[in-house]
Amino acid sequence: MGFVARQVELGEIEALMASAAGGAGGAVVVGGEAGVGKSSLVDAAVGGLEGFEVLRAAGTEFERDLLYAVLHQVCAPVLEFRAGLPGVQREALEAVLGLGGRQASPNVLTVGLAVLGLLHEAARKRPVCCAVDDAQWMDEASRQVLVFVARRVAAERIALVFAARDAEAVPGLACLPRLPLEGLDEEDARTLLATAPGAPHAGLDGEVADRILAEARGNPLALLEFAHEAGPFGVPRARRRRAGVAGALEEQFAHRLGQLPPGARELVVLAAAEPVGDLGLLRRAAELLELDADRFALAENAGLLSLGPRLRFRHPLVRSGVYDSATPGVRRRVHGALAEATDPATDPDRRAWHRAHAVIDADEDVAGQLEECADRARGRGGFTAAAAFMERAADLTPDRVRADATPDRVRADATPDPVRAEATPVPGRRAGRLLAAAQLRLQAGAPTTARALVARAERHGMDGAVRAEARLLRARVDYQLGHSPQATAALIDAVAELAPERARETGLEAFASCMYNEDQPGHRLQELGERMRRRAPLPERARPVDLLLEALLDQVMLPVPRAVPAMRAAVDACRTAAVSAGPWRMNLACQLVLDLRDDAGMVDLSDRQVEVARAQGALAALPQALRYQAISRTTTGRFEEAAASLSEARAVDEAAGTTPLIGAELVHLAFRGDVEGYRELAARMGKDGLPVESAGEHYARAVLHNGLGEYGTALESALAAQRRHRSGSYAIWAVYAELVEAATRAGRPAQAAEGLAHLEALAAASPTPWARAEWLQARALLAEGPECEKLHREAIDHLARTRARVLYARARLTYGEWLRRANRRAEARVELRSAHDLLAAMGAAAFAARAARELRATGEQPRPRGQDPLGQLTAQERLIAEKAATGATSKEVGAMLYLSPRTIDAHLRNVYRKLGISSRRQLRHMPL
Repeated sequence: MGFVARQVELGEIEALMASAAGGAGGAVVVGGEAGVGKSSLVDAAVGGLEGFEVLRAAGTEFERDLLYAVLHQVCAPVLEFRAGLPGVQREALEAVLGLGGRQASPNVLTVGLAVLGLLHEAARKRPVCCAVDDAQWMDEASRQVLVFVARRVAAERIALVFAARDAEAVPGLACLPRLPLEGLDEEDARTLLATAPGAPHAGLDGEVADRILAEARGNPLALLEFAHEAGPFGVPRARRRRAGVAGALEEQFAHRLGQLPPGARELVVLAAAEPVGDLGLLRRAAELLELDADRFALAENAGLLSLGPRLRFRHPLVRSGVYDSATPGVRRRVHGALAEATDPATDPDRRAWHRAHAVIDADEDVAGQLEECADRARGRGGFTAAAAFMERAADLTPDRVRADATPDRVRADATPDPVRAEATPVPGRRAGRLLAAAQLRLQAGAPTTARALVARAERHGMDGAVRAEARLLRARVDYQLGHSPQATAALIDAVAELAPERARETGLEAFASCMYNEDQPGHRLQELGERMRRRAPLPERARPVDLLLEALLDQVMLPVPRAVPAMRAAVDACRTAAVSAGPWRMNLACQLVLDLRDDAGMVDLSDRQVEVARAQGALAALPQALRYQAISRTTTGRFEEAAASLSEARAVDEAAGTTPLIGAELVHLAFRGDVEGYRELAARMGKDGLPVESAGEHYARAVLHNGLGEYGTALESALAAQRRHRSGSYAIWAVYAELVEAATRAGRPAQAAEGLAHLEALAAASPTPWARAEWLQARALLAEGPECEKLHREAIDHLARTRARVLYARARLTYGEWLRRANRRAEARVELRSAHDLLAAMGAAAFAARAARELRATGEQPRPRGQDPLGQLTAQERLIAEKAATGATSKEVGAMLYLSPRTIDAHLRNVYRKLGISSRRQLRHMPL
């Protein structure tokens, strides 16, 4: 039968294939209800492609919890090209496909980049088309990887086509281009009925045909199935149990199954329970059930399935209709046979999954095997699959376990041995497995499901240790769902029942999570700190994590002089700690070193944590590490490098689907004086899923308005941070230098007193050149008479010994302003000219403009700057150019930025055009 209608949709997919063949790939999601013709459209579009490598895969309802099940199907035909991948990517791909011995858990982004690289290598030979049917049933790991790839093939000879029922409900697919399919119009529907070969409906009278058209509502599969089943009186209704066309079709297929002989019916149910379509496995299982596998031909003749290298059902609704129509006893029998027929050495996970569906009562052997499956899935980065295994293991966990129970019994339905060792109770095992499943669901980003599993665990008996884990997990779930002060308090309450080491790690996690955005009336970090200190005191042999927690507690609970020693000890421990200390903890150390005004520590620690996060593949921590690196680079006057770090952080967040934190970006925009960009970003806080970061916003806003010369507004922000600090919440200490400048310029020096006291205490306790310079400059702003000049010059001399170049330039500006107001214009010009040139070169536009205004007031025009060709580059182009200029290949740059080498080359061509160069060699000589 020829392909009826859908010519417009067919043309769109063909256009995508032509574009991909020309090097501009893309993706499309064909969406619509079951039976509407998605698979037929995709078959028509890609089935006859010439010159393409066509990779076909399909999701199945029974394998949606098996890790990378769909990815296996996609990658298997092109695995030979993995030799061309970088070592880390090749190892990650081999690990998730079960081809290598790597033990570490590769993250989804690394796997995604590996698959992108694999398809890129294959596409060098010929264009690649990847078609995934029933994408709504893809396992989550495969979905994440393939969506990652689909969003990065714009410069590749690669096209991806997904067919899914409710694409809007499938995470990731909803953001890809859509090609919705509706029911056929009446004319096309009648054409389909008239052209279907060999159907018994050729002589249907008009009323029956009209009824079929009305029942099918333009659904092509429904039209053919209803017409096939229709007798002289039309479509049968009596057996329908489900609403809608899909339910009606399942009933039709179940009815057709019922017309087969009994032995053939059970064979079809066996095939429905085995999603891969492995005929060898099905024949072994059929033999165990004493069924004749040759009778599969009867089901093929009935239009239910097709035989070949793989057994395929005519439509997913055939499989679901057949499986649902079978009795529970039959389903258990076929799963038991499939479990026994599956080789435990080559496919232990699928064997265990079949065993789990073959048993009636709780069975510790099967539960133990499922727990092992969960461990393997977790080791390969598949938290969703691991959670599914662990949930089923919990369901099958008995209250009492035989002493001779082993996890390697062969038959799931084996006859019990009448001679058994006495069963002994195992309290808490089922609850423990439910909690393990909840933790995995939380890691997989499903906190609501995790909460339900915790509630189930709490209904079972558990000992004190398991009960403590349940409380902790419930608190973590509640915090992730609500980020409320109450959830934070509950998280800290859970510390009381944990072992000391776990208690302090959990306390650090809870305390740090609310430092920047905790701003609730009556909820004070000091109160929480006191409770944590009582419940988890500092151990004698303190680890870096212990010292970090102690430092954060001291910082919000004690005066500056008493807090600084613990802060310094924590920073020193993190700077010398092994990389296993974890980059997320180093992020906290970065904030401490900034507050201590240690410029050398700031640069070293911020760069080191980025290296550690990359080396460990800790992509959850990498974005924030990059943001601290951006703050460091902003402070040292390397604004473009800071923008590159922020751009990379956004790219990683986008690839990972994580919520970005914008505090560092606000600080960067504030120093640049980008008013429009700052206001646009700040307005998004609390919206679009972005958290409110009060501490960072207060500081950044004070910097921005001091640069603009709007000192009253700057003072308001600095005072808001001061009030926050007084109430027992965290405030960025650098805001006190902004407070003093804003207060004195706004003519309200009395309000600078607390800021000056803080800066003096910090300079005494942490006498770094940077800390002393800020204290001296604050005194200079508030002083009168000849002492002012001495203080200004001392502050500049101290800052000249640091890497804080933007603050050095600002100190020159402040001194020049004082000189001009003292009518010492010649001396003022020297300071203001230097300040303007430094600030303008960095890109601190607002402060440079302030210096230019002051310079004009002395009678001198600021020197114009020539056009900077680098200013034509986008942030991403500049980031790529910087990395390519160091000698990195396109493949290496792509691995850093989670883009394909072809995309990197496309960006570099734009860079060359904008800069007027033609090679990487010339790029190395550009002032990037």
